[in-house]
Amino acid sequence: MFSAVSLNGCNSSNVSSFSTSLNSRYNDEQPAISGDGRWLAMVSNRNGRREILLYDLQLRNFVDLPGLNIGNAINDSPSLSRTGRYIAYISSIQGRPDIFIYDRATKQTQLVTQGYRSWLRNPRISPDGRYIVFETAKRGQWDIEVIDLGIRTELDRPDGEVVQ
Repeated sequence: MFSAVSLNGCNSSNVSSFSTSLNSRYNDEQPAISGDGRWLAMVSNRNGRREILLYDLQLRNFVDLPGLNIGNAINDSPSLSRTGRYIAYISSIQGRPDIFIYDRATKQTQLVTQGYRSWLRNPRISPDGRYIVFETAKRGQWDIEVIDLGIRTELDRPDGEVVQ
């Protein structure tokens, strides 16, 4: 059985990000869904600037992301881990893109590409939250890179799953 939720960004109502509806008169784009199908991340300008919003598809409402959408940063390209605990995304301040990971459990943001001297795009996080893949122009052409966040990363696992 399928359930449809409309993602149209063109209706006449003005719906803020704290509404329970996905539909608004603002641009909503770059959707990403968690592996368990519960969470939907998107880029939106509903609050007057490009920021990442998170929508709970089960409860049908937006969720606060304290510390993710800051100041004058432009956020793009969200990617969700299995249960939506981790959000990988690009944030640009003064035109310089970097990849960050936001941990919804700790409400902390981690800069992944510190000191990286190249253009980046399209970050994707692995279902368990340990790996980030992205495109880079480091060699003068678009290539793929993989960053291993390390064995100290608390993996995103569904409740009750045995850790081996």
